[in-house]
Amino acid sequence: MFPGFSPEALTFFRGLKKNNNREWFQPRKEIFEAKVKAPMLALVDAINAEFAKFAPEYITEPKKAVYRIYRDIRFSADKSPYKTHIAAGFSRRSGAREGAGGHGTSAGYFFSIGVDGVGIAGGVYEPSPEQMFAVRSWLAENHEAFRKLARPAEKLMGEMHGDSLTRMPKGFPCEHPAGDLLKRKRWVYWTTLEGKVATTPKILPELIKHFKAMRPMMEALNEPLSAKKRAAIFE
Repeated sequence: MFPGFSPEALTFFRGLKKNNNREWFQPRKEIFEAKVKAPMLALVDAINAEFAKFAPEYITEPKKAVYRIYRDIRFSADKSPYKTHIAAGFSRRSGAREGAGGHGTSAGYFFSIGVDGVGIAGGVYEPSPEQMFAVRSWLAENHEAFRKLARPAEKLMGEMHGDSLTRMPKGFPCEHPAGDLLKRKRWVYWTTLEGKVATTPKILPELIKHFKAMRPMMEALNEPLSAKKRAAIFE
């Protein structure tokens, strides 16, 4: 069991949100390490223990799953150096660091904890053009089955998130019945819980409940992203 984060973790992020600079962060780095990062690694370890029961292919080493607190500001107008949350991602390819919701090679799980709440997500976040075409091709043929598999996630988390094209993508009929799915540029379910849940033992079962609800949909999205399936689509 995971007992929850100390209230000091959320206090830390509230302070960081108001003072997002090195001068504020550095004297409090030990607080971050002890009250935020260490419990986060322990939570990921607890999640892995639960994954072993229903989704062992998503088990990820905690140090690889947890994201750095430092923002990549090279191409951003916002030069704030730190994120105001801590997050972790679990790719289906165990041990491979992907990104939010499986950014890169597969659909994946993601969650974050900060002053704005506990974010929980799963799906294909930022696919390459080839991966996007592979998912769309699979959905064009399997959209009815996919909608059924996505019902548990939709019931718990609401409608799918993500930007969509205004027109049907090239290569697909304009009147295709899966047009709403085919126009999407990412396929992600996302919800936010109150931040205070992170400071209670409820945080672990809440995360697992959402991850289990998304699992059928996740496995469906991963089907066309397998190397073998992509090869068949592009033959």
